[in-house]
Amino acid sequence: MEKEQDNFSEYLIHVGRIAKVVKGGRRFRFNALVAVGDKQGRVGVAGAKSRLVSDAISKAAKKAKEHLFEVPIVKGTLPHKIIMKRGSGMVMIRPAKKGTGIVSGGTMRAILEASGYKDVVAKSLATNNPFNVAQATVAALKALRTYEDIAARGKEEESK
Repeated sequence: MEKEQDNFSEYLIHVGRIAKVVKGGRRFRFNALVAVGDKQGRVGVAGAKSRLVSDAISKAAKKAKEHLFEVPIVKGTLPHKIIMKRGSGMVMIRPAKKGTGIVSGGTMRAILEASGYKDVVAKSLATNNPFNVAQATVAALKALRTYEDIAARGKEEESK
């Protein structure tokens, strides 16, 4: 599910129901996982809980906008292949040729679309829990480096 708001696209990744058993029966709450991005290299992912589904979604979207980060986009794809493990989630994301599109599962697809990638092949290797896959995907995107970043780092070391 995609929703546009002030140049940011919101993607609802997952809504889950949480039950707490109390003396009188069960109390239900909901958790939501949302990806927010401008489709030009800025993306944020966050989860939130609330008694109402709509409140959980809006809280998660607000939290995701507070945690935006930049991702490098080179000709509509990634600068290099990356395999990242974070917690129990493990993802592999590879650059693809122009016209391939985003070949990925639901959780990673939403995050990659929100960030602005056009041609990517991605696979979740360890778990199918959306929260763990999202965490590993965010870690992988934060670890990406362009050739310019690496070249600049080398120049800084030489000048010291």
